[in-house]
Amino acid sequence: MTTQSLIGRVAIVTGSAKNIGREIALELAREGASVLINARSSLQEAQDVARAVQAAGGRAFVHLADVSQPEGAASLLNAAIGQFGRLDILVNNAAVRRHSPLESLELAEWREVMACILDSAYLCSKAALPYLRQSDMATVINIGGMSAHTGSKERAHVLAAKAGLVGLTKGLAHDLGPDGITVNCVVPGLIDTVRGESAGVGKPEHHSKNTTLVGRKGDPLEIAYLVAFLCGPKARYLTGQTLHANGGAYLN
Repeated sequence: MTTQSLIGRVAIVTGSAKNIGREIALELAREGASVLINARSSLQEAQDVARAVQAAGGRAFVHLADVSQPEGAASLLNAAIGQFGRLDILVNNAAVRRHSPLESLELAEWREVMACILDSAYLCSKAALPYLRQSDMATVINIGGMSAHTGSKERAHVLAAKAGLVGLTKGLAHDLGPDGITVNCVVPGLIDTVRGESAGVGKPEHHSKNTTLVGRKGDPLEIAYLVAFLCGPKARYLTGQTLHANGGAYLN
């Protein structure tokens, strides 16, 4: 027998048009939450996620916004409150994947990656705070990356941004704990996701160099299960933590 632990709750999942973000949005909806689906420009894919939620009897709404910018983050929160009237869960999943050796890594690309991964988590968390404080079960989840802990070639900007999420998680846990808001970082590793081959995006080096103890790559849904648990009533004593889900590829 399954129980829906998030009935009546509202969640925002940034970068939720595909891969891990998509599965997180779908799983939170299966647990009963209403979900705002976000992407910067992938409207069709975001609408597909919303339709999947609605087809299963859930509530979902799509809002396109560049959450690396203050106005984008603000519009995202305004859309969620306007559509659903409250907010309980924020999942900061927005990210870009880039491969660039240091000698060809331009400042503009460095700043783009930092903005998409780290600035967006800060901006969305700050914009969400007034609404999260009104919830009796508020949660912020930051989605990290295993290579920020193991290291990887030609990804200094991505690794620095993802490592920054760990520090942000700890800082926010201290700041928001008195309000009853939990903040945790989930770090996926070696997950079987769809990756493009253009714009310097392809199979990361650590996917070739590292192996799992369980003998397979993870499914995005397995990350979604962990996120849903952290958002629920059985995880209210967990905050400020970095939780690795990688099949034993990296032992913290």
